[in-house]
Amino acid sequence: MISPELLRRYPFFSQLSDANLKALAMVSEVEEVKAGTAIFAEGQPAEYLYFLLEGSIDLTYAVGEGLNPKTYKVFQVGEINPEEVFGISALIEPFTINANGSAAKHCRYITIDAKALRAMMEMDSRMGFLFMTRIAKVAMEQLVAIRVQLAAAWA
Repeated sequence: MISPELLRRYPFFSQLSDANLKALAMVSEVEEVKAGTAIFAEGQPAEYLYFLLEGSIDLTYAVGEGLNPKTYKVFQVGEINPEEVFGISALIEPFTINANGSAAKHCRYITIDAKALRAMMEMDSRMGFLFMTRIAKVAMEQLVAIRVQLAAAWA
C-alpha cells in the first residue's frame, strides 16, 4: 500500500476522485530495481500496471526461433521515462505481456494490481473511462514511436 498523496502528485492520476485515489493506493506498491534487472517478459501474464517514478525502462522485442543465435534477435522498441505508465497490457485483453521490459538504470516505480484495478474500473465507470482514455493515449504514442523506428530502419 502507498499513500494516495504519492499518486495525487502526477498528472496521469489527476482527474481521479479522492475515493478512487485511496482505493488505487490500497492495491499499489513502490518497487526499486537496479540497472539491468528484468521487470517483465514477453508472454507472461500481465499482472501489474506500472508507473515510473525514477530511472528509465528499455522495452525490447525478441524475434527468432527459440534461442538459436543465427535466427534470434532482440530489437529495442521503446523507452519508458519518469511519469510514464507502462505494462498497459494489464488492462487490455488477453492480459499478456507483449514485450520485454528491463531497467536501463536504477528505477523506482509504482506497481498497481491489475486485477483489482480492473474490478474498480468495472464498478466505477467514470474511473474506468478516465483510465482507458489515458491508456489509449499511451498506446497511440507507443504505436507512433514504433512507426518512426520502422521507417528509420527501412530508410
